[in-house]
Amino acid sequence: MGVENLKEIFLNFFMAILITAGPVLLVSLLVGLIISFLQAVTQIQEFTLTFVPKIIAVFVCFYLMLPWMARTLTQYTREVIENIPLYIK
Repeated sequence: MGVENLKEIFLNFFMAILITAGPVLLVSLLVGLIISFLQAVTQIQEFTLTFVPKIIAVFVCFYLMLPWMARTLTQYTREVIENIPLYIK
């Protein structure tokens, strides 16, 4: 297995992780920005006010996106396993 093969495997791995984690991270970011804006407008500085809505939004997003995330990661794993003979030369 050459360096090029390892580089390709890890590049595909990181792309799969970024693609699957991206929607959940974006939801967390957007909810955090909205709550921070509301806190700045109302001058309420409560930690749980940001934490609880973010956790709920992330869990809802994760629940809705889980089938797609599982398909994406399964497809990546299948490609890696199928290409093992090509990597061993």
